[in-house]
Amino acid sequence: MNSGRTAVMFGDTFATDLIRVTRDPDEMVSGWWAVLQTFEGEFFGFQFNNKSKITSDFVWPDVDTQSNVAVDNWISNIVQSDYQIGVEKVRESIAAGWVYQTNYCRILKQRLPTNFNSLDAYRKLRYGNPAPYACAFSIPSQASGLDFEIQIASASPELFLEREGDVLKSSPIKGTATSASAMLEKDSAENIMIVDLIRNDLSHVCKTGTVTVPDMLRVEQHPSLVHLVSDVVGTMRDGVSWAQLLQAMCPPGSVSGAPKSSSLQLIAQIEPEDREVYCGVLGWIDIDNNQAQLSVAIRTFWQSFSQSEPTLCFGTGAGITYGSDPLGEWKETELKAQHLLSVLATDLQ
Repeated sequence: MNSGRTAVMFGDTFATDLIRVTRDPDEMVSGWWAVLQTFEGEFFGFQFNNKSKITSDFVWPDVDTQSNVAVDNWISNIVQSDYQIGVEKVRESIAAGWVYQTNYCRILKQRLPTNFNSLDAYRKLRYGNPAPYACAFSIPSQASGLDFEIQIASASPELFLEREGDVLKSSPIKGTATSASAMLEKDSAENIMIVDLIRNDLSHVCKTGTVTVPDMLRVEQHPSLVHLVSDVVGTMRDGVSWAQLLQAMCPPGSVSGAPKSSSLQLIAQIEPEDREVYCGVLGWIDIDNNQAQLSVAIRTFWQSFSQSEPTLCFGTGAGITYGSDPLGEWKETELKAQHLLSVLATDLQ
């Protein structure tokens, strides 16, 4: 099967020449790394030697094998009736005081005849669904030494963590609708709860008194929908390692829930399988310059790590509060998926 080219893309940055792979963030002592951490906490770091810019005359690799994926072939791992029952279980847990809000997700899948062409998918996403933290990973198993392909194309709108020197910033998204006027009271309540959670996570690695919320509940427009977004910033304590930073912050609070520990237990009960890449972390870390940009892996296509045959996955979910309507939450998961599924099915010349 064609495994494609070894490369990663972040915005207009194209990196090639993979020189090292690690599964331990403490081993990243110098250089520029593409990083991936699954929702369940598996870490992968890929050090690349060459970086260039994607310009108007950029020649896209592997365009002869496009990533066309039929819109009608997706199968959800949770059907609508079961998803609505799961929403009620979350509401029962909220009523019992176990959680305040929990993100409940399902995964759409379809088998492919060959490995997913993530670089071509990224080309389509740039055209059909521009996103501030879009990225692609194309790392065949023979290049990485891992026993599975890493093929990911993401149109993430959500900043998980940005680092500039000792300043950290996280911009959680909570609240989704077709327009600003369609936002509900529960959308604002969700966002505020998750902002408190992110403030708590950052406080474990930041200097006392430096964690602030400079922007709250702004409306951001994205293709086919709008989101509520807030910013949380803080100043890192001296001596905090990348491993300690990821341990304090992961998995992202906006896609787990509050309290995080209780929500993770509830997610394990109501979701039938691991999320893998979905709701994990994607991005890059520049060790030498103390810089990083990491996104929450939502609006993301990936080839499953656990299936023997190439299986493409796409996750979609909703934040459940006590005020949630089960049918409405199902429709939100449909809204988040429909445009991107159509983009991936497009035939670009």
